This record gives sequence, structure tokens and C-alpha cells, in this order.
Amino acid sequence: MRIPLSWLREYAAVPADATAEDVMAELVKVGLEEEDVHRPTDELSGPIVVGQVLSKIAEPQTNGKTINWCQVRVVPEGEEQTLTGEGIDPSGVQGIVCGAHNFEEGDKVVVTLPGAVLPGDFRISPRKTYGHVSAGMIASVKELGIGEDHDGILVLSTLGLDPEVGADAMDLLGLYDEAAEINVTPDRGYCFSIRGVAREYAHATGTAFTDPADAVVVPAAAGEGYPVRLADEAPIYGVDGCDRFVARTVRGVDPTRPTPPWMSARLRLAGIRSISLVVDISNYVMLELGQPLHFYDRDTLSGEIVVRRAIEGETLRTLDDRERALDVGDLLITDASGPIGIAGVMGGASTEVSDSTVDVVIESAHFDPVSIGRSRRRHKLPSEASRRFERDVDWQIADVAAQRAVDLLLELAGGTADDAVTDVGQAPAPRVIELAADFPARLIGREFTEDQITGTLTDLGAGVEPVDGGYRVTAPSWRSDLETREDLTEEIIRLVGYSTIPSTLPVAPPGRGLTRVQQQRRRLLNALAAAGLTEVLSYPFVSEQANALFGTSEEGAAAPAVRLANPLSAERAYLRRSVLPGLIEVAKRNHSRGFRDLALFESGSVFLPGEQMGTKTIPPLGIKPDDDVLDALYDGIPHQPQVIAGLFTGLEVPPSAGVEARAWDWADAVDVVQLMGSVTGVDVVVRQGSHQAFHPGRIAEFVLRSGEVLGHAGELHPKVSAFHDLPARTVAFEIDVDRLFDAAADIIVARSLSTYPTATQDVALVVDSAVVAGDVLETLREGAGELLEDVSLFDVYTGPGIAEGSTSLAFALRFRAPDRTLTAEEASAARDAAVALAGERFGAVQR
Repeated sequence: MRIPLSWLREYAAVPADATAEDVMAELVKVGLEEEDVHRPTDELSGPIVVGQVLSKIAEPQTNGKTINWCQVRVVPEGEEQTLTGEGIDPSGVQGIVCGAHNFEEGDKVVVTLPGAVLPGDFRISPRKTYGHVSAGMIASVKELGIGEDHDGILVLSTLGLDPEVGADAMDLLGLYDEAAEINVTPDRGYCFSIRGVAREYAHATGTAFTDPADAVVVPAAAGEGYPVRLADEAPIYGVDGCDRFVARTVRGVDPTRPTPPWMSARLRLAGIRSISLVVDISNYVMLELGQPLHFYDRDTLSGEIVVRRAIEGETLRTLDDRERALDVGDLLITDASGPIGIAGVMGGASTEVSDSTVDVVIESAHFDPVSIGRSRRRHKLPSEASRRFERDVDWQIADVAAQRAVDLLLELAGGTADDAVTDVGQAPAPRVIELAADFPARLIGREFTEDQITGTLTDLGAGVEPVDGGYRVTAPSWRSDLETREDLTEEIIRLVGYSTIPSTLPVAPPGRGLTRVQQQRRRLLNALAAAGLTEVLSYPFVSEQANALFGTSEEGAAAPAVRLANPLSAERAYLRRSVLPGLIEVAKRNHSRGFRDLALFESGSVFLPGEQMGTKTIPPLGIKPDDDVLDALYDGIPHQPQVIAGLFTGLEVPPSAGVEARAWDWADAVDVVQLMGSVTGVDVVVRQGSHQAFHPGRIAEFVLRSGEVLGHAGELHPKVSAFHDLPARTVAFEIDVDRLFDAAADIIVARSLSTYPTATQDVALVVDSAVVAGDVLETLREGAGELLEDVSLFDVYTGPGIAEGSTSLAFALRFRAPDRTLTAEEASAARDAAVALAGERFGAVQR
């Protein structure tokens, strides 16, 4: 909504020196949003005056064009010209070349003198053309930026003007005015008018407000005017499409009269093009009071006006000259000939006011916002009228707006108004809201005085009646958004000032904070980031094929998944069973942009549906479900464990001077999972695993001591890497951290450090090649007893000296006692016990 400041000053006490920026700064205080500033003087400046054509000599040219060599007086007769320079006559009579022909000697026109600047940075200066020095230009409305007509220059008499020669034409045409543009939110439809914005400016500044509706005197009706009948037989949501229709008739108007410059200037600044006097009056009243109007040529109306819903098969040619097929949900304005307008959206071409119109019927109605909004969207036909009706207009203003239009028609277009007035419909019951005296303080968090509550609500235009313990508030007719006590409280603090709300930080209750799982999750994510991995976030939507591949370890096994009812893409219509497909997409995107050395991880939920998916019925609204209903709802929700997955591609260490490059491999993924176990204080067992998406010989499985499987780590299968255009040795892991956290202790106690020296012994065991090294290591740990501090595998050998089908595994065992220095005999005895248990379980023989 654009607000011309000269118009706003008529109804609000805006200081004379206030700019559009100043006005917007005040309006922001009451919740309106600033958009832009519009000033004609930003593109138009310099000496632009009223001139009178003294002579006009037509001169045909060799190019077939005829120009006019004109002598134009630009200062009052007897005064001298103040401009100097080439082509400037001190007498004030300028020689000007003009290519237009729509003026005669004696006409008063707008002259742009040397030094003037027109829109488009077009600078006026004396120039030699067609054998003359033209010291200025006689301007058209398009050249002045105030219209689109370029057929001829602007003759001021066509606007009904006879100004003094030499007068400031910019002042005459209202070009010194400026407009503040604001954004009106859907709940503030009353601000689509000067009336509404002036009231808000008065709220913001505490100054006086003059309601333009109060200046309109609506005389008592002397009988019924043009016949109108409301016949909406299919109301939406039980609300009639039209609940008030005011019709006024003005006879003997002259629609060819010019629109006065002050009106066209305001309309132009408000963003509406001046069309004709009658149409301009309709738009002017709409902008001033917020009530859209429609004018009919009375001679084209046939019978009574009926407001009804469309009948299937009906059509209407609207004012934009398009034939529109009507829907049975459309609310129409009709007469005996059929539809003559889509109510509140656009009128029909058959009853349009034209230059030959003599008698005008004015429509000022109140329509249901839902009905108007549906018709506007259905026909893709936005209009200034529908924009206001969709946000609801003041029911009480219809007769005032009609009278304002009558007054302007009589003043500017002549004619006489019929004393008979049509006003049909029934007023809605006023909305009454109960407001407890302490409710605003409880909701906002600050105290309000009685004067602040009653004063702000009264300023809004509401009726306030004190009752026991509070107030009974009657909402003003133009504020259809005020429905609850919360709405009233919002208005109170909006006008008192949001800045008065105290700013206090909430204090957490003692003994509260992060839960055990939240602490563990934060510690785990920080550890992964500290280890050099980058956390990313991917979409949880995947394809059915991705779920089948990554969502289950065995090829061909069932992988039930949650299908989306309205997926963003048909290719990704399922919720993920694994985080890895999303990480792969992130890696591919980075590779396409040249980032190939990646160490990524993501923490998120996966969705594993059980036998039941959803529920057959949904509990009704307004009734608290019992425990059985809630249990049934929870049973239909898929299991959603938290997992952490990682993906590594390219190099861990890039090559540099003296440094050899090293690529990520499966061992790095295993190390990261073991780091996760160490951070959470969980003893994670590593063993050989299998998964259809991983390389069959380079995959580890992680389990707890209880036997629960945590996840996998290793190289992706070469076919998977090739399918996704990833490097052949792409490494990944995925761990169920819910299980990891369940196994973690509430408090991780650091192991005490012994001050006594260690005793290290190595042992090489020959076992069958089918034996898993990890199982042997765990057996040695078990057999060595409490003196063993650590055991690690440092060599795997097959070859000469080792029987075919066997493998030599070399382990380093580190022993330490907490209270003494171990003897060699004690360390050897513990080692022998470990070797003996390995021999018993796996047939291991010491080399």
C-alpha cells in the first residue's frame, strides 16, 4: 500500500517537514512493514513552468516530417527571464521546436527549460535542430513521467486548468508530493486505506486522528433506489456471500470531464493509473476509505440486480475483455440478462461506464472474504478490490463510501443524485470479547495500568465496558481480526510498545540440565569433529533401491520402509533405513565441485517399521485420547533409532615436501568406531562381518560384550562405488548409537595410572587360516588374567615355514601390576596361560 503524504496529512497530524522515511519509521512501531519510498522529484527536477504558446508555425521537412516552430512565453508578461545562456530570451519568450500538433496558439502547456532533468536522466539544454535553436521542450505526460499518453503534449486546459504563465508546473501537477510504501499483513486489511493508515500513524505518534468517514454526511433515504435482491442459496461455511448491498444513482453526469490534477497525482503516487474521471473517483474512494466500489452504466442494466451463485455453464466477459467460464462456487452480480460481474473481483464489460454514459449506479457492498478469495484464485484474477475484500472490509462503511462517491461525482462530473437509496442486508452482531483485568499481564509478562488497557482499546475504536474482574470489549467493525482475549492483549502491547516488554533470561531449575544421553551424544559428536571429520546434514528421503541395499545386511532380505504420501520426488519416495545413501549424495556433490578428500559424518534417525504401520482411525479433535488409543498410535509409529554414519574418500594426508600421501582405508573406519567406544566408555568388540553394500573381505562388525550388533565399518563394495562414481576404495561406517549409549556407564571413570614398569612379551601363534584374528586376541586377553594391561596384533604371516592352510599371528602382550614390579616369571606365567587357552580353543601352536 502506497501512502501519499499530502493525503495522509488530511487525517493525521503529520509534521510538514516529515519525509516518507519518517512516516515509515513511525508506522514500524505499530507493526507495519516498510517497503519503499516513491518521489517524483527523484527523477524530475529543474525549471519546469507553465508556458503559453504565442505562435505556432508549421515547417515541413525533407524527411517528410512536419515540425512546429513555436514562440512560448514562460514568464508573466512584463517580467524578465532569470535564466541566461544560448537561446534564452531575456523577455521570457522562448523559441522551441515541437513535433506534436495537438495544441494551438493561446494554449497553456508545460515547458521544461534548460537545466531541467526528466525521467531517464534526460537533461534539457539548448540545442540546434531543424535550423533553429530550441531552448527548452514542450512536454507530454509521458515525458513528465505522469502517464503513458505520448500522442501529444499536455494541454493544461484539458485538465480544467488555467494557471498563470510562469507558475511552477510541478507544484500545479502535484509532483512535489511523496509516498511511503508499506507491506500490509493479511490480518491488517483495514490498512489498505488512507483511513486505516492514518489511524495507525496516530496510534504510533499519539497525535490526533480525523476519521474521513465522519466528514461524509449520509442523508436519510427517501424510498428505495435501484432494486437489489440478495439470493445466495449456497453460502460457504454457513455465511452468506453478500450481507450488505448499497446502491446509489446519479443522473446526468459528464464522464468526459478531466480528472483534476490533485486526484490523478494522488492516484498515481498510490500506484493506480488515472483512467477516466468516473473510474478515478471509484478508485479514490476505495483508497481513502478502504471500501471497493463498482459503477454501472444505468442504461445498460436490465431489471433488478440479484446477487447469487453461478449456474453451471454460465459465462461472463469481464472488463479485461476475456470470456470466463463461471464455477457454481462463484458469487455473481446479475441482472435480467445474466451475469454482469464476479462479485468483489471484477465487473462485466456489458455494463461498463463509457464516455457516453449519462446515468450511473454505484455499488457499495460487503462480501464474504472466503468466497471472494476462492473466485480470485479460481480465475487467476487479482484486483485491488479482491485484495481488500479477501481481508474483509468494514461492514458499516458501505453507505458512507457510496455517499462519498456521490459527492465527488456531483462536484467533478455534474449531475444530480436520486434521493432514493437502496440498502439491503442485515448487520452482523457486534463481536464481544471478555477480557480479565490480569490477563494481559499474565500473557505478556509485564504489568499494565487500567488506563493503558482501556485507553489503547478505546483508541482502537473498541467499546470498553468495565465488568466484575475485567472488561467487556466490543470490537470495532473494521477489525474483523479481533476475536479473542489474546488478540486484544496483542493490540494493547502493540500500542503501548513492544520495547516496554522486559528482557529477562529464564533461569534453569537447579539440578536440571542435559540428560545422560544428551551429554553422551554431545561428547561423541565433539570427539568426531576433533578427530578431523566434518559433520553434514542430508535429506532423509531415499529410493526404494537404496533402502534395499543399505537397509539390510543380507542380499534379498526383507527391508520394509515407510513410503511418503506426498514425496518431493518420485525417485526418493521413502524414509531412509540407513544414513549412508544421504552421505553418498553429499560426497558426490562435493566431488562434482572438486572436493575429493573427504571425511564426513552425520548423526540422525533411521526409520524401521514393524508389522503395524499407522492406525486405521484418527482420534477426534477436542477429546483427550485414553491410554489404549495412545498405545495404538505409538504402535503404528516406526522404530527410529539414532545412528551415526561416516564416509571417507580420497587422501587422509595429501602429498607434500617430505611427506608421502596416504589414502583413507578400512582401518581408519574401524579406528573411528573404536574411538566412539572409547569416548563413551564402552568395550567394543571387533570381528569379521558381512554386508551386501561392503567389500566382502574388508568389512568389520562391531558388537557389545552382550552380543548385540552395533554396526559395520569397511570399504564399500566396488560395484557400489562405481555405480555412484566414487573412488574404488571408498570407506564407510554406520553405528547404532542408541545401543551404544544404553551400554555406556552413567559416569566414565578414568583408569588409574600405575607407577610401576611394564613387562612386555611377544608371542606368535600358528592357527588355521579360517580362524579370525580378533577371536584369538580376545582369547589371549581372557587367558592372561588381571595382570594383562593390553594386547595387540602386530603381524600376520603366511609363507615358508608355515604349513599350507595355516597363518602365523604375532601379538604383543603388555603386563603391569598396580602395586609392584612384576618379575619375568610372573609375566611368563600369564603369557603361557593365555597361549594355553588359545591352544585349547583354536588349536593354536606357539612358533
